[in-house]
Order: sequence, then C-alpha cells, then structure tokens
Amino acid sequence: MPRLLRLIIAGLMGLAIVAAASAANAASDRAFLATLSSAQQKAFRQWRVAQAKHERQLDAYWAQVVRKRKARRRKRSKRVQFVRSDYVLTLPPKYQGPGLSKDLSRRWSRFNAKKGKKKSKRRSRSLPGIDDFLAASKKHYGFVPTRISEREFKRRYARESMSLGLNKMQVVRVYALETGGNGTADMQAGIHPITKRGRPISSALGYAQLLHANTIGELVKHGNTFIRRLQAMRASTRDPARAKELDRKIASLKRMMKSARSVPNNWYKHVAFAKTSRGYGMHAINLDGDIGPWLQSVKLRGLKDFAARKGVKNLSGEEIELMNLSGPGTGLEMMKPAGLTAPTTNFFSRRAYYVNKMVMNKTSAELLVEFTRRMNRSSKKAGAIEFAKAFDEVRQAKLR
Repeated sequence: MPRLLRLIIAGLMGLAIVAAASAANAASDRAFLATLSSAQQKAFRQWRVAQAKHERQLDAYWAQVVRKRKARRRKRSKRVQFVRSDYVLTLPPKYQGPGLSKDLSRRWSRFNAKKGKKKSKRRSRSLPGIDDFLAASKKHYGFVPTRISEREFKRRYARESMSLGLNKMQVVRVYALETGGNGTADMQAGIHPITKRGRPISSALGYAQLLHANTIGELVKHGNTFIRRLQAMRASTRDPARAKELDRKIASLKRMMKSARSVPNNWYKHVAFAKTSRGYGMHAINLDGDIGPWLQSVKLRGLKDFAARKGVKNLSGEEIELMNLSGPGTGLEMMKPAGLTAPTTNFFSRRAYYVNKMVMNKTSAELLVEFTRRMNRSSKKAGAIEFAKAFDEVRQAKLR
C-alpha cells in the first residue's frame, strides 16, 4: 500500500476515533445536564467550553514539544549540538477559565464515578505484584528466591556496588529517592515498604526500583556472568544443601535466559514480554539474596558506563537518578547547558509528565534541585542510614 494512502487512511481513522469520543462526551454531558437546574446548566456549559478551549491549547503545546523532539533526533543523528531554541521554553498553559461550584463539582465527580465503575467492571485488570512474580517464577522456571535479612541484603549490595566502582553517596542517594529512605528488598511501587499496604502502581521493585522490563534486559546482557558467579559459588561450597540450592538457581537462570532471548533485544519488545506471565516471572530474581544485589548494582553501573562513553564522569547520585528516571540518553541531554534550562516537558511523554508529579512545572536544573532536597530528607531515614553503614562496614572489612 502506498505511503500516502496509508497516511490518509490513518488520518481518517483518527478523525473517526475523535468523532466517536466527542459524540460519547456529548451524550454524557446531555445526561448530566438533564439532572441540573437552568442556572446550573448555564454554569456547567460555560465551564465545559472553557475546558475544551484549554484542552486545545494543551494539544497545541504538546504537538510543539513533539515537533521539537523529532527535530532534535535529526540533529543528534548528525551530531549537531543542541541550543536553547531546540526546546519549548515555556511550561504547559494553565487553565484560565471559570471553575465549578463545590456542589456542581461534587455532582459531576459522582456522575463520572458511576460511569467509571461500569467501565472498570468490563475491563478491570490489576497490575501484578510480589505474589504474582513469585508464582510465575516458580511455575515457568522452578525458581524460588533465597530471602535474606535487610541488613545482609544491604551489605551484599554495598559490596557489589563498590566492586563495580560505584560509591556510597551515589547508591544510597538513589535508594533514598527511589524508596523514600525506608525501602526494603521486596518494595514494589505503590506498596508501603513497612506496612505493606497499598496497590501496585508499577512493577518497580527493590532498592533501585527496577521495572520488570529492566530485569529482562539485564538478564539478556549479564545473565551469563550471573550464571558463572553462581557456578563459582557452587564449586566453593561444602554444604550439600547449599550446593543443591545453587544447582537449582543455575538451572532456573538458564531457563530464564533462554526465555528472555526468545524475543528481540529491544526495550519495547522487553516491555511487551514483561506483561506476560513468563516475562514478569523473571522479576523475582530481584528478591534473591545471591542475584538481587548483583542485578541492581549492575543496572546502576550501566548508567555510569553509558555516561563515561559519552565523556561524562564523576556522576552525582542526583545525576544517576536523572538517567534512571528519564533514560540514559535523555538524562545526559537534560544535564547539558541547553537542556538544563529547558522545561521537563521536553523530555517526557505527555502522559508520563502528568503521572510523575515530581517533574511537573520545573526545568531540568530545578528537577535536580528537587532531587537533592528529597535525597537529603530521605537519607536521614532508618533504611538509608543502615545502607550507608553497610558501605562503611564493607570498606572497613577490606582494610583489615
């Protein structure tokens, strides 16, 4: 099919989707208006019109962000340095129209809540959690992680990080921001690490809050190294029970690697695979006392190595976290002079920008300042203090 014809068809399909959505919204508005007095109807219509205008302004703003981003990609391919004009230098437009009265706002919220319940019944699907990761890991790979104390997990994490050239400040400050300073080895985003209350809001797991797609990617890159290290541990142990445990882990990890390498080595393919039971079953290795500290330390070291290849060294914890949050390449772009002064909208998708409240209404430089503020505060929490002590203990043991 010719490219022009494909574009025309895609455009028509897009218009059809927009028209269908507009019709659905109009029908919803009519149903709600029927419950209001004439004065309330007038106020609601004025608010609706102002909201629609604001949405059009936002659409235009984000379309400009996308155009600038595409232009930067073209410049990057030609190795042309970015300047301030390569970015949108304003924040998203703020709503300037009338608001709803408290009564109308409550009624509109209740009306939409009823609609939401009907939709959720048709397509409710919660995100997988720790129990799901463990069950899938055992089912597909025969893997059951060895759970160890938090103190020992931190010591092993510190030992591994230091062996990879990461320092205490880098690792502990990332931990402090990612987990709030009290994170546990089995902490999942959305679940309180101490009370265990809440619901998963993503697959982010552990001290470095790796996503399940991250786990798959790290297995593809470093799985052979992990297996060789387990084999070395197996060869050195004289404990029969420990030997059997390591044999099972080695066999499970080999099965995971085969599965991980059955899909193309591509981030988007890993994301798609991670949504399957076989994909998120691999995530349980983060909980293992032997593998988890290696895996998460290697992930952080990978960010440092990426920066070094681009000529950036001596990263702070804040800079590593910026790369961790936005992606290695984007994080480095945000650290450069032109990127530092640009609003964070230039570096995140529209949805991601509004989901992550921490990045909203800031430039890259202001986001780094916010990281520092949060890291300073969370570094005073018990978990971060224990983690820092683990680094000190490992360092002292090496000096003996």
